[in-house]
Amino acid sequence: MASIFSKIAAGEIPSYKVAEDERHYAFLDINPMARGHVLCIPRREVDYIFDLDDEEFAALQLFSKRVAEAMKEALPCKRIGVAVLGMEVPHAHIHLVPLNSEKDMDFRAAKLTLEAEEMEQIASEINRFFQKKC
Repeated sequence: MASIFSKIAAGEIPSYKVAEDERHYAFLDINPMARGHVLCIPRREVDYIFDLDDEEFAALQLFSKRVAEAMKEALPCKRIGVAVLGMEVPHAHIHLVPLNSEKDMDFRAAKLTLEAEEMEQIASEINRFFQKKC
């Protein structure tokens, strides 16, 4: 059975897409730690990130870097934090979190609740900068 992330990448479940290419998909986390928290996934469903072959792993990292660069331009933040946990969804993914301090990337902290309109605006802005990099 396809993971929820595979269904999102296939367009079967709506998402706030920020970037994509033929092998990857990036979208806003619906339970963000910070405004603009993004998840980057490979389209090929693999449970554990270190089960990706070397080329797929490197490609996902490079895609995530391009997304992070777009996020840095689109969002008011000092840095983009990177995390790989992979426990909550059985599909390899990378968290990209806008940071102004280290406390912005506390996975135990309460998550933000943003309105759909704000999520759409954030996704659109990141996508605009991502497109400039392509």
